[in-house]
Amino acid sequence: MSDGAQQRQILVGETADGVDLKLPVVELLTGRGFVTGKSGSGKSNTASVIAEELLEAGYPLLIVDTDGEYYGLKEEYEMLHAGADEECDIQIGPEHAEQMATLALEENVPVILDVSGYLDEDVADELLREVARNLFVKEKKLKKPFLLVVEEVHEYIPEGGGVGETGNLLIKISKRGRKHGLGIVGISQRPADVKKDFITQANWLVWHRLTWDNDTKVVGRIIDTEYKELVSDLDDGQAFVQTDWTEIDVRKVQFRRKRTFDAGATPGLDDFERPELKSVSDALVGDLQEISERKDREQDRINELENELEKKEKRIETLEDELSSARDVSSAARQMADALQNTDTIQSELPGTDGDLRRLHEEVTELESERDELQETLATREDRIEELETELATRADEIDRLRSENRELRSVVRDLSYEESYGSDGTDAEDTGTEESPEDEGSSIVHAGGEDHEYGYTPGPEESDAESDPDGSEEREFVVADEKRELSELLEVPWIGDRVTRACEGSQCSTDTAEEILGVFARNGPLEAKRVADHVDRSRVAVQSLVSELRTEGLLERSGERTYELCDDVREELPAATANTE
Repeated sequence: MSDGAQQRQILVGETADGVDLKLPVVELLTGRGFVTGKSGSGKSNTASVIAEELLEAGYPLLIVDTDGEYYGLKEEYEMLHAGADEECDIQIGPEHAEQMATLALEENVPVILDVSGYLDEDVADELLREVARNLFVKEKKLKKPFLLVVEEVHEYIPEGGGVGETGNLLIKISKRGRKHGLGIVGISQRPADVKKDFITQANWLVWHRLTWDNDTKVVGRIIDTEYKELVSDLDDGQAFVQTDWTEIDVRKVQFRRKRTFDAGATPGLDDFERPELKSVSDALVGDLQEISERKDREQDRINELENELEKKEKRIETLEDELSSARDVSSAARQMADALQNTDTIQSELPGTDGDLRRLHEEVTELESERDELQETLATREDRIEELETELATRADEIDRLRSENRELRSVVRDLSYEESYGSDGTDAEDTGTEESPEDEGSSIVHAGGEDHEYGYTPGPEESDAESDPDGSEEREFVVADEKRELSELLEVPWIGDRVTRACEGSQCSTDTAEEILGVFARNGPLEAKRVADHVDRSRVAVQSLVSELRTEGLLERSGERTYELCDDVREELPAATANTE
């Protein structure tokens, strides 16, 4: 992780001394946290404030929502809301776990995993367990800072009861996830019910108001005996904060109110108005929908075969009853014939004799054979399902390999394009007589040691417009050569160039992307980050991250709510950056 990201902090509240409380991003994303407090004391608000600040800075996370109270974050941020309810963006089950982890880690998609709507608690438990397992496995390879937030953590790792498979996995993440970049924060209103190993291993803790004697005793043991009484007198939103990275052991803090819709507030008599919510694009959830559709088709076929098998078995029972009756009739006939000592004559006149028995027996045998065939068909289909799942996993690995090769080829093409356009010594293509190819003008977002698609690479305008304008007849906007030189010269100004470099390291974007974004602000003035993303054809997550770092370095400033513009010092260094465009 770059020095800029290591030093990045987020503002979450104010101490009792009136000093801003800032928490380091790297410790939040990769550390172990515990937030507690009785209902209404502000613990969920604190978790939402931390989530808002991380999302604002462009860092994704996954929230395990046990009460359906975090969807209000979608009022401002593009998040995938997945669960069992129709209000969710998509309904999922344990079979979607791997794709959910892929979206969160590789596609930078923030996720709300809403487990509150599952009628079967075992399904919800299995879903969380498989998602957490896939996050842990993928992080061994990616080593990308990522935060897992778990509400009502005492349900999974209780102090008094047995810890199940899911709880053991969460404990494993708390102990070993940090070295892979996977952090976890547990939230609970009853600290006395949470396994003490989890609490004592946390390197940052937030204690909101607690009044039950068993809970305050935990505070006394973890902090100090004097806080056992003080914690019960805290106001809403106030908390005692412990962190390993500061010299001050405990600070009394007033957390700010979250900006987004409070979906967890107690309902009142006023009319409830659901806010307009944002969501991720349909393209990102396409694989999840395909998994759901495939499972539905397989289940429908299994149901169809089971119904057919049930009908056959009922028919067999009916015929067996008829066969038993016929045998009784035949036995009675034989007994009567023997009694009359005229067996041959009597049996030939009685109904239901050996001919009927043979016919019924043959039909039973035929139906039993059909039943066996159906059972073999079911077994074969289950084997086929396992083969398809194995093939799907193999193809996923192949896709990963091809994506890796594709990124390497892109890198080679960019290097060759640069040499062709500017020469191996960095001179302009015009100096060497080489014409620059429009196809090589785009730049990708680069993550040191990572992958392009992790940080939102999107194709340039010349790629995305190829189908809509195959002959190139539509007018496109390109920066003229003079303006490109002015922007390049701007980066050569020592104090500006150094700050741009640090901003790119902090956001893990390229300097070409930074140059494009500065040019957009120079031409257009104040803009929201999402509008800038439209201009440069990069993902909003990547652009927001870079804009935030440029603001931190003093190259951009806020001119309004979520709106940024060039600082005056930078604009003075760029007198010709507003050149006309063609």
